[in-house]
Amino acid sequence: MRFEKLNENKIRITLTNKDLEKKNIDFHSFMANPLESQDLFFDMLDEAEEKIGFVTKDYQIRLEAIQVAGGDFILTVTRSLPENKKLQEKKKIHIRRKRINDFKNTNAVYCFNNFEDFCSFSNFINCSNITYTNIAKNVSLYEYKDKYYLSLSNINLTYPNLKSLFSSITEFATYTSNADVFKQKLLENGKIIMRNNAIKTAIQYFK
Repeated sequence: MRFEKLNENKIRITLTNKDLEKKNIDFHSFMANPLESQDLFFDMLDEAEEKIGFVTKDYQIRLEAIQVAGGDFILTVTRSLPENKKLQEKKKIHIRRKRINDFKNTNAVYCFNNFEDFCSFSNFINCSNITYTNIAKNVSLYEYKDKYYLSLSNINLTYPNLKSLFSSITEFATYTSNADVFKQKLLENGKIIMRNNAIKTAIQYFK
């Protein structure tokens, strides 16, 4: 992990593939569920303070995240004092997702708290005119432990609406880490609700 001080209030943190593996960071998971990764960011900020003296206590923090060629992460961290200049008990992190150069995992699983949330997501996609057909070879819905899981297998990584679809789905569901392993768990222990074309089926029958 490399820390660079760009100016008094801005630094750049570069994580290599080895850093990502060591810290068990999955880019897809990070982009889908950024708030769940805040503990990791706090650890990075503590290390930045130790190594280059970049103090973030009592500051508001903004992060810009980019994945570059080769799978590395570049995080640009900007700090600013609150307008009222009152000390804050906790850091506030705002993450701006600048762009996604590539998805490397061709499988993904998203967890919906209930069936209604999945139907709401499907209807949202329909109303927003986001093209969802042929987004993946198989799009199935499972029930497992009173929750509903949308499984996408063999995702078309060049699909033009890929980013829009994944951005939208995180408003209704959470990304499940280790999708390949969890998909096997669904096959073994889950109940299949819609075997394929789950989004299309929900739009057609559950408006």
